[in-house]
Order: sequence, then C-alpha cells, then structure tokens
Amino acid sequence: MTAGLMMTGGLAVLITTPASAAPSNGNYTLANAGSGLCAAVPGQSASDGVQLVQATCAGTAGQVFTFTASGSGFQIKAAHSGKCLGVRDASTSAGKPVQQESCTGAASQTWQLTASGSNYRVVNTNGGKCLNVKDNSTAVNALLQQNSCDSAATKQWTLRPAGGGTSPGPNPTPTVTPTGGTGGGGSGPWPSDTGSVHQTTTRNTGSFFDGGMKRYYGIGDGGQSESQDPMFVVPNGGTIQNVIIDAPAGDGIHCEGSCTIRNVWWNDVGEDAATFKSSSSSATYLVDGGGAKSGSDKVFQHNGAGTVTIKNFQVHSSGKLYRACGNCSTSYQRHVVMDGVTARTTKVLAGINTNWGDTARFSRITVYGSAVICEKYRGVPKGSEPVKIGEGADGVNCLYSSSDITYR
Repeated sequence: MTAGLMMTGGLAVLITTPASAAPSNGNYTLANAGSGLCAAVPGQSASDGVQLVQATCAGTAGQVFTFTASGSGFQIKAAHSGKCLGVRDASTSAGKPVQQESCTGAASQTWQLTASGSNYRVVNTNGGKCLNVKDNSTAVNALLQQNSCDSAATKQWTLRPAGGGTSPGPNPTPTVTPTGGTGGGGSGPWPSDTGSVHQTTTRNTGSFFDGGMKRYYGIGDGGQSESQDPMFVVPNGGTIQNVIIDAPAGDGIHCEGSCTIRNVWWNDVGEDAATFKSSSSSATYLVDGGGAKSGSDKVFQHNGAGTVTIKNFQVHSSGKLYRACGNCSTSYQRHVVMDGVTARTTKVLAGINTNWGDTARFSRITVYGSAVICEKYRGVPKGSEPVKIGEGADGVNCLYSSSDITYR
C-alpha cells in the first residue's frame, strides 16, 4: 500500500492506494465522476470508427466493456461488438476522439488505470493522455476523447462490475482531514466545521463555489414548511462543494440545471436538502459524497426532468432519501441512480412515479435496520395527492437485485 498527501480546498487529503487496486479481467461499466453518466457506444453500433459518448447508465449493450490485462495495462473491448477502445489515427494529440475499432494490439488500444481517490484515470499508453469528456460536459451524448491528465472530475471514472468481473480491490478511497472527508460508500465519519457563516439571503454560487468546510445557516424556520428560500442556488453546469449546512437552512440547495454537489453535509435538513429543477430531459445532477441527517419528510426533491446520481452518500434519521415529484405543476420522466449509499434509520431510499416512466437504479447499498428500497407511485396533476401502488424490484422501474443491497 502506498500513501501520500494532497492539498485540496485548503484541506489535507490522505490518499491510500491498495496494492490490489487494479481490477481483475472481466466486464465493467465506466461511470464518469464529473457527470455520473456512463461511457457508451452510441446506438450499440458494431462499426469501426464510432466515437464513444456518455449516456444515462443502464448497463445495456454498448455500455459494457471487457477489460483484459495487456502488459502493464488493459485492452478494453466493447462487449457487444468485440472491438477495442482506441484513439483515432493512433494520435498522441489532445482532443482526438476515442472510438471503437478492430483490435490490432497497438499501443493506442492499450490503457493504464491510475487510482485517483475513489476513481481511476484511464490513460492511453501511446500518448499518456486521459479518457475525457469533450469540453468537460455533463450532458448526455457528449463525446469522449483523450486529453491531458489533470484533476478534472470528467477525467476520472468509476468501474462498476457488470458480470464476470470483481470490484477493483475496492476502489481506493480518499480520507480528508480534519474530519471533513468523504467516506467511501457513504460510511465515513461525520465532519466537523472549520468555522461558521450566518447567511440570511440566498447565495448564487456561480459556476463554482468551495465552502472550505464551513457551516452555513440562517434562512427559514428550520422546519418542513413549504416555499422557503434556498441557502444556495447553483446555475446550470455549476458546482458546490465542501459545505456543511445547518438549521435553519430553508430549502437547502436549488439546482437550476445540471449541477454537481460534492462533499456537502446537512446537519439538519429543513424543507429539503436539495431540489433539482431543470426542464431538460438531458439534465444530469450529481451528488458525490457527503451526507444528510433529520430529513423528516425527504432529503432530495426532484421537481424537474433528467437524472439524479447519488454516490458515496450517507443518510440518517430521514423519511425518503429521494422523491420524484408526484404532483408538480409539470410532469416529467425522472431517473435516479444510487451507488455506494449507506442508510441508517431511514424509511425509504427512493419514491418514483411509474406511470411517467421514472426509473431508480441501485448498487452498493448498505441499510442499517430496515428500509424500503423503492416505492412506486401513480403521479397526478398538481392539487391532487399521488397514490402509492407498490414497492420493490420489478426489472422495469425499480432496478436492483438482492446482491446490490446489504442489511446490517
């Protein structure tokens, strides 16, 4: 095992990399750490020269890749076509497309995996550049390419076994001090703040806001009353990270479009912890790390369209972790993906509306005590109350198997 310190946001990060961090040969999906979307061959094409994109994770053909050790790296094949991931024209230049192509054993078709926190950089052996999303986009169908390696989240990937593979060791997990870190799989210690900020008006975060692990509070009544102002508004494409939110916190965080909420902790959820509001079906909202306590009704409210991904998150003493709105003024199809979530004294992980085609996918879930994993509702027009019509895995809307859930 190796270890080292890295400074991020003024905090010391201890990175530990197990010797067993490299994955075994087998099938995996590749989920992008910046968007929560998965690498995919568009249209499940079997043709040479098709550039990869990122798409909503479904584990379907075109999103499953076979890793086979090759020297110090891996050959990565699209499982449905048997073709290799390579760089167009075997180029070593930044911005060149990553595509599927007939396997030749060329260096441009060989990739090394470098541990990066709880993820990996996928590095082309030929040019030493990283698998990346063009323009660091978080949008569905954004193109994949190679680019210079740095700390950008869109140049980091989570490997998820897709049958025939084993988890990578497990993925190395960052530990941030002082007690302000993300626990891998939502199991780390609850952080202490580095100071407090009394904030009485909503703050627009702009494209990026780092709170330095300070505790923010001061809006609303600290309870569940509706239509409270949020503490933070994150515009489309924005990121908020390293924040502790405490009561009174109004309606928490509003994501106006695609957004990233990274290492944010709610000591006490007020009306909601975060609300996702974009009307675009391609909107992607990523909650990466952090945790929430005392969401007596729900923690995350999905009023808009698109896909919410919640990973490496812990929830305590709450009603629902996620609810797709069942009676908003506009009805949308909504999707949620949960990976590496730990729930304690929480009644329900997700509530969705099956009549609108909502889906909920679960992996690496740990439940202390008991919880309903997925509740199904019939969504209704505003002014009515949605009706619960069932619960449990069904292979259509609520997607998980017994191996995805661990009870303690």
